[in-house]
Amino acid sequence: MSSDGPEKHVVPDGVMDLMWFQNRLVVAGADTRTMIMETRAGEVTWGLQFAPGVAYALLGVPADELTDQRAELSEFVSLPGTWSFEDNAADALERVFIALWTQADPERSLLREAASLDRAAREGLSVREMAELHGLPERSLRRLSNRLFGYGPKTLTRIHRFQHALHLVRAGLPLSDAAATAGYADQAHFTRESNLLAGRTPAALAGRFVQS
Repeated sequence: MSSDGPEKHVVPDGVMDLMWFQNRLVVAGADTRTMIMETRAGEVTWGLQFAPGVAYALLGVPADELTDQRAELSEFVSLPGTWSFEDNAADALERVFIALWTQADPERSLLREAASLDRAAREGLSVREMAELHGLPERSLRRLSNRLFGYGPKTLTRIHRFQHALHLVRAGLPLSDAAATAGYADQAHFTRESNLLAGRTPAALAGRFVQS
């Protein structure tokens, strides 16, 4: 993400990121509201999006402890060697990720479950349906979702639906059609959710704000 001014607004997208931001390796937790990033003109931020459950698997920190937070990677893990981001920040960020993966050797079954939960949320399943699909009591599902994603399954579903509708609006679809396609009751429902999650209307977001 590049910057032309003093700040950028990042709306909730249901994921966590590893970023090279202002000469620091930063972990961006899952957001429940618009986050404002203070930037300098011409500054470039490089980011790598974690797949579902991967941040928890690599850092060993429950995702809900990082919700709406930005923290330096060094607070959670120690990486061997030194890392230079001057020549090719994207390549360096990928190598940091590989080092984290090798060091943690994450449990594949947990990542498969995380991917399945995320897919169910994107499909708009209810909490009850998600729990039944994964053979979990609803309370256990909520605890697992908080640990893997930073919030419960209902919030995860809301944010994925919001992002889907916003993507359709940015692609040129009329607001009413985007709302219906994404699963909202009507355009007013989409607008209310947009104001709750991002503090702006869908039209304003499509024209002014950026997605992480």
